[in-house]
Amino acid sequence: MRDRGHYDAATIHAILDEAIVAHVGFIDADRPVVIPMLFGRDGDRLFLHGARKGRITSTADGAAVCITVTLVDGIVVARSMFDASMNYRSVVIHGIAREIEVDADRLHALRCISDHVLPGRWDEVRAPLDKELKGTSVLEVTIDAASAKVRQGPSNDDRMPGDDDVWAGVVPIRTIMDAPIPDPDVPADLPVPRSLRRLTGFE
Repeated sequence: MRDRGHYDAATIHAILDEAIVAHVGFIDADRPVVIPMLFGRDGDRLFLHGARKGRITSTADGAAVCITVTLVDGIVVARSMFDASMNYRSVVIHGIAREIEVDADRLHALRCISDHVLPGRWDEVRAPLDKELKGTSVLEVTIDAASAKVRQGPSNDDRMPGDDDVWAGVVPIRTIMDAPIPDPDVPADLPVPRSLRRLTGFE
């Protein structure tokens, strides 16, 4: 539906920044493959990472990819099943994946991914070891083309006789961060780090 389309960078970036998982589509051995991945954003560049021998990192370098994210905000309950829907925000991106070779650029990309999922955590832990960096491929995808679709609000029913006695509305869906659960080996007196307190709102 054309009226749900958005092509401005502000809308597209806002949806990307709220999403945690992206689905990355590419061709491997003449077959389409879609893999869910964590990602990070820096302007019009998206960063992905994976094991150096992984399928996407060994196949997608230099290839066209399609990246999608979706945020589901609610189930739209209509007066007929035909008119039932969802409130959502989604983005579809097309670009070329390219492996990042320079170590400083790789570290910047990995930090962007980390900060996207756990803002501030990068500065609380040790830096990646050389062997960890050598075993990791980092891909950069410059956004060549992107579009967003957004649906909000109640159902758009074609009202029929008798529909006034049928309930309709929206069931909201929320994703929340719950209280952090410590690893069994963490000392009982070690406080939850600032990054997680800020992210989850739990002290």
